[in-house]
Amino acid sequence: YPRGACVHEMFRAQAARTPDAVALSWRGETWTYAELDARANRIAHALRRRGVGPEVRVGICLPRTPDLLAAMLGVLGAGGAYVPLDPAYPRERLGYMLQDGAIALVITSSVLADRLPDGAAGRLLLDRDADAIGAESADPPESGALPENLSHVIFTSGSTGRPKGVMIRHSAVVVLLHWLREIITDEERASVLFSTSVNFDVSVAEIFGTLCWGGKLVLVENALDLATVDEPVVHVSMVPSAAAELLRSGGIPASVRTLNLAGEALPNALAQGLYALPGVEKVGNVYGPTEDTTYSTYSLVGRGADQVLIGTPMANSQAYVLDAHLQPVPVGVAGELYLAGDGLSRGYASAPAMTAERFLPCPFGAPGGRMYRVMDRVRRRADAGGELEYLGRTDFQVKVRGFRIELGEIEARLAEHPLVHAAVVLVREDTPGDLRLVAYVVADVEADTDALRAHLAERVPAYMVPAAYVRLDAFPVTPNGKVDRKALPAPEGDAFALRGYEAPAGETEQAVAAIWAELLGTDRVGRGDDFFALGGHSLLAVRVASRVRQALGVDVSLGDLFERPVLADFARGLDAAGRADHAIDPVDRTGPIPLSFAQQRLWFLEQLGSLGGTYHIPMRLRLRGVLDRAALVRALDRIVARHEALRTTFPAVDGEPVQRVASIQASAFRLVEHDLSALADADDALHRVMRDEADAPFDLERGPLFRGRLVRMADDDHVLLLTMHHIVSDGWSAGVLHRELGALYTAFVRGDADPLPPLPVQYADYAAWQRRRVDGELLERQADFWERSLAGAPELLELPTDRARPRKQDFAGASLPIELDAEVTAALKALSRRHGTTLFMTLLAGWAVVLGRLAGQADVVVGTPTAGRERAETEELIGFFVQT
Repeated sequence: YPRGACVHEMFRAQAARTPDAVALSWRGETWTYAELDARANRIAHALRRRGVGPEVRVGICLPRTPDLLAAMLGVLGAGGAYVPLDPAYPRERLGYMLQDGAIALVITSSVLADRLPDGAAGRLLLDRDADAIGAESADPPESGALPENLSHVIFTSGSTGRPKGVMIRHSAVVVLLHWLREIITDEERASVLFSTSVNFDVSVAEIFGTLCWGGKLVLVENALDLATVDEPVVHVSMVPSAAAELLRSGGIPASVRTLNLAGEALPNALAQGLYALPGVEKVGNVYGPTEDTTYSTYSLVGRGADQVLIGTPMANSQAYVLDAHLQPVPVGVAGELYLAGDGLSRGYASAPAMTAERFLPCPFGAPGGRMYRVMDRVRRRADAGGELEYLGRTDFQVKVRGFRIELGEIEARLAEHPLVHAAVVLVREDTPGDLRLVAYVVADVEADTDALRAHLAERVPAYMVPAAYVRLDAFPVTPNGKVDRKALPAPEGDAFALRGYEAPAGETEQAVAAIWAELLGTDRVGRGDDFFALGGHSLLAVRVASRVRQALGVDVSLGDLFERPVLADFARGLDAAGRADHAIDPVDRTGPIPLSFAQQRLWFLEQLGSLGGTYHIPMRLRLRGVLDRAALVRALDRIVARHEALRTTFPAVDGEPVQRVASIQASAFRLVEHDLSALADADDALHRVMRDEADAPFDLERGPLFRGRLVRMADDDHVLLLTMHHIVSDGWSAGVLHRELGALYTAFVRGDADPLPPLPVQYADYAAWQRRRVDGELLERQADFWERSLAGAPELLELPTDRARPRKQDFAGASLPIELDAEVTAALKALSRRHGTTLFMTLLAGWAVVLGRLAGQADVVVGTPTAGRERAETEELIGFFVQT
């Protein structure tokens, strides 16, 4: 590898080779290599004018936008070293990082500058100083940086109670980049998800491993947003816990071919579950500490393997398995892992003693070499070509959702609370796959959960705040007097509240407690526990209402839980309530079937005309690899047969609309096919087909109301376009369709039978049940409520717009994201708790106030959609349930 290169020089060389190639995609915008390079160079010139050069450390406190990448490249281009500063970190922690990291200057914005302590470092505000930065040259300045100079400093959790900054050199990053070029192909690099926080070392590989070799980054806020990305992502790096959540929720699109998982131990069940997805071809397990520049070893997990190993060292690196006397242990024998080679960092900022403790003289190889003590136990496997097997930690350092956490840091900060006499923190996995931080405290009675959480939230990042707190009179100890961590009890239902536990009394309380415990993920719930204090929110409250109806046959509303959030009070209200009309019974299909209220409303709007594609629900799936067309068509046919809503039309009988469900035999899914593979403008043609598909009108009377097109871009590249009319579907239904299509296609490709369980009811049954339930006196009472509530309400919201309101509504609009900082968010949550509301209710009230002030109206009408699936039987149905 070129020892004389620095990271920014590699990027500049790539930008010169491919200036017009897309380097970054973000919220529908694209940045070319030339644009990103020019922006970075202008920032670099501005930094040079402020004295930034080699070994000067520059903090970056910015949200996840293209400017974040431009700032990182700008710091490197000026010769400095960047230091990520997460805007969500507590102010005290940011102040410590500024001081300990010897940060001379911070790149931030006017909004975020208040998050930083005053006078700790200079400021370059990208918004306030935009004109000055824009006037700088787009040509690169001379950085003066050498390979042995720092490229960046990343802070990790520290066992002393303070985070520690790891100092990384350019030459170490260059080693990593060349190794990444060998394990990631150009095709995989063509579309790489950029979701990792720059405060997490995996971001170094994600960003520079893509940009320095001509790839494209697809920037998203969070890895869990992968399913919402509008363009196909091929390569993904993330922590295993995030991948597990995406796999569970069906959030990994078919375009993903390669996943490199790092930051946590990778369960083999997860790796094999990822291989079961139709598009996934490679699952890699990548291992390494920040001190060895992100990655040290790699193993390509075998499809069908029975175990996941951490692999063999990357190029220019060595891995030694040693005993307590620093002597190599035989193959197959467990020992402690030490890493050496060109990837080692310089050590810890402002911590020479800790650096000397962990970075030792290496007795192997050339004189003067160093090796890093990882504090992990491993062994070499003779039956796996000498690959390393991870066996666990030797200290109290852990990884939770990819974040490296020193439990001692949390313990030290928790012990600073005046009511806490001693503290121990563990990571527990009482439920498989659910890692949680649990704090054990010897504390005064007044030290309740809210006080301890608030104390820690001001001092450590959110990912380091324990989920549960257990108060003990004394810690269990071993015979030699040390805390016996293995003897600490599992948290129980009251661990979240630190209040006395009182068992539920009576059948109703016990049944409700079981429902709450399941949905809240806790072991037990006492009769004095508050649903929202235990972590409940409005979406979970909807599920509580559904489960209570199913288990107890009691008709309960969302408001009941808000009015009586304590278990004993809520159960008492259930005992006094009347029994619900519990069963949704199948209805006769020979006669006319009524529309649901939601369908009737939409049918009426469609009769007015001129709605265009407003109520069309389009879906787009990019299918990479060999496509089994027969299996795809069979899967779509099965979905239509499985869900009557997709076979339903809406003719008028005596002027009134009814549902008419077609037979399965008469409802085969018609898939229109287009072959664009030979066209020079295939991408433009694809967008035309997509637009035509989304806008083509539906005929509610004749149908079908579910259609699709398959577009062939190449032999191994297809685009599946599916469109449903809103009258038979909603957003929740789109998720059901996506999950079932994946499950059915996978089964049919393998030659297996339909794996989906039968549906208990169909949408027509629900519509008839809804009509029967809301009828007569109840219907009159509800109608009267809304007529009184909306009496005199304004028909229009008279906002002071810069253009006149059009005579005919055209439904044009856009979404404008707004970010609230951690301080405002915490205050809003506290306000919600004081008033017994959810955060959504508080924000909605604030939104109404804003609209009223802008419009100068005392009354405003605001609509909010709800899922409308108040019955457990409806959760897996495709249909129109959403209510406004």
